[in-house]
Amino acid sequence: MWSDGKSHVNVAGIEIVEYKVTKEARPLCGSRVLNSSLALLKILPNGQQASSATSRLHALASHPFTEHPARSQSLILPSVRPLNLSAGPAQADEPNITFTRTELDILVEKATTPQDVLSLWAERGGSANQAGMCLVQLSRLAVENKDLDRANILQDPRCEDLMGSLNSQVNVIWNGTLVSVLRALSILGVPSSTSLMSSLQTEALWRLRRFNYRHLSSLADWASGWKNQGQGDELQTSVLKQLELRWTEVNDPRTVTMLMSRAARLSPPLMERLEDKALELAEKFSTEDIRRAMLSVALQGRRSVPLLRALSYHLHQKPSSELTTPLLLDIVFAYGKLNFHQTQVCQRLAAELLPRLPEMSATEVMRCSKSLAFLKWLHVPLFEGFAQHFVKNSEKYSMLQMCNLLMAFARLNFQPSNKEEFYAKIHEALESSWQSLEPFVLTDVVWALCIFQQAKPEFIAAIIDPAFHSKVTGGSGARAENYTLKVLHIAASGQLESGIRATLPLPAVHEKQAKQSLTPLQTTLHKALQILTENRTEALRKNISTVYGWTIDAELVVNSENKPIDLKKLEAPHLPGGGSTERLPQGARRVAFLAWEFPHFASRSKDLLGRFAMQKRHLQLAGFLLVEVPYFEWLELKTDWQQVSYLKDKIGKAVAEDMAK
Repeated sequence: MWSDGKSHVNVAGIEIVEYKVTKEARPLCGSRVLNSSLALLKILPNGQQASSATSRLHALASHPFTEHPARSQSLILPSVRPLNLSAGPAQADEPNITFTRTELDILVEKATTPQDVLSLWAERGGSANQAGMCLVQLSRLAVENKDLDRANILQDPRCEDLMGSLNSQVNVIWNGTLVSVLRALSILGVPSSTSLMSSLQTEALWRLRRFNYRHLSSLADWASGWKNQGQGDELQTSVLKQLELRWTEVNDPRTVTMLMSRAARLSPPLMERLEDKALELAEKFSTEDIRRAMLSVALQGRRSVPLLRALSYHLHQKPSSELTTPLLLDIVFAYGKLNFHQTQVCQRLAAELLPRLPEMSATEVMRCSKSLAFLKWLHVPLFEGFAQHFVKNSEKYSMLQMCNLLMAFARLNFQPSNKEEFYAKIHEALESSWQSLEPFVLTDVVWALCIFQQAKPEFIAAIIDPAFHSKVTGGSGARAENYTLKVLHIAASGQLESGIRATLPLPAVHEKQAKQSLTPLQTTLHKALQILTENRTEALRKNISTVYGWTIDAELVVNSENKPIDLKKLEAPHLPGGGSTERLPQGARRVAFLAWEFPHFASRSKDLLGRFAMQKRHLQLAGFLLVEVPYFEWLELKTDWQQVSYLKDKIGKAVAEDMAK
């Protein structure tokens, strides 16, 4: 609080009003003690100057910290800061002062070893800001040289003197230096319990509203990585509050993208505001800014479609010279992670990557193919290039990279034109090391080979062995269920395609599949089939989970005249219980209806993904006639009569094709 005392002095027409500030005006910070006086001079209208006033004025203007007279007034005489940091207007960031670089500043910046920096400080000394600059340079050298012993640097007497000088003058450090020193001390390993760290954080708390947004962003970035409890948490909370209140102040893309990369663990509401700000500044984004922003939202799983569209548009306008290969791979990764399709940009990315394939590494090819597979986007020339790259450089691919490339091809059901050479290289690599693969990876690889009908019998036998498949199907959760189905698919490949019989009763998976909610396509398909069978429940099965791990949307048995008949009493080897005991009548056929939804196809294509292509093949080998109902055909049918007619026509065509065989 301000003291109540004030004195008036009138010397030769000059009235001097002197206010005293007690120690309670602001808390002690480190070793700082505020013992100066503030003087306000008021020139009276009839004032006259006298020689006796000169000495009094000099005495009142004196200050213990006079190392930099040009800077001292505005840095040491800040406006009074209220205790409540959330109240009051924002202060100015830095005073309008022209900073003059000294010889020490230049020499410290040129120093290449910590000993050079410490020697310069020991020889020349300097101000608190120069001490901070020395610490920042020490941290920079420590980052550049991983072999430096940081503990020895901190124990050096010269470094201790440097930090002591900084600690004694914390209140005169410039804002930018204050933020940089906090980060530098953390890099050097200074504990949070030291008085210097405590003083710097307290000073930062007092100055929060005087920091500009760039300083606040850097401070938030530092505080988010602070491991210890205490003041670090208090400072981080206060910084985040300021960032959320003042987010409109940010006006440069770099600050936006830096904060976006940290905002998920800092403050989700702040991330929403940053996405709005990124959308506003998207036109100013460089290619590197676009890359950072896309990676930030992708890694946080935030699918902000307006922002992604804006960034994609501006990326598409950039010249090829700015689109480096790592940048293109990161953009493809972000698209795949968020399942965001932008055809023009994807075409541009493929056109940029295709001529660079010979120079790309195995890791880059694997990353790109995997990201495009997640995106479900098949660019045939590019994938042909991936296959050729693998054939020519197979010795440079690790086992895991090769497995990921194979799984990407399998997901998209892509068969390369040089498939004989491609699969020969795959089997050559697997021959000596497949048994050493991690169980989940081996299951994925064999499942992918089953899609292409390239799985060797010993691979299938190893997967369906009870001792092995219990390792990947045990436990609960989506992962266990996914691998349970994959083991069933592999067993179905062995049984239907290689004659390897196996019984894998897994009722829990069947029960969960049966309880899945129906899509609008499945619902309307069931309704049309009920009309087709005249609501005879004994003639129609719906949503059937088979022993092969596949789900059939509906099943009918039709006689020689294509009329549905009762199927409840017929044997059903595809069901877990085997159905009833009666054999199919002469001329009767099983018909399976498969509703192909939008996600079952590759992007911008009518080609099924590998998983569903294998489902078709397995069900046909299991004795079903397939009636495929793709979404793009079914949506054109507006009435029940059209839908029923469509299904009757499909059944007739399936029967005719079977008879023609």
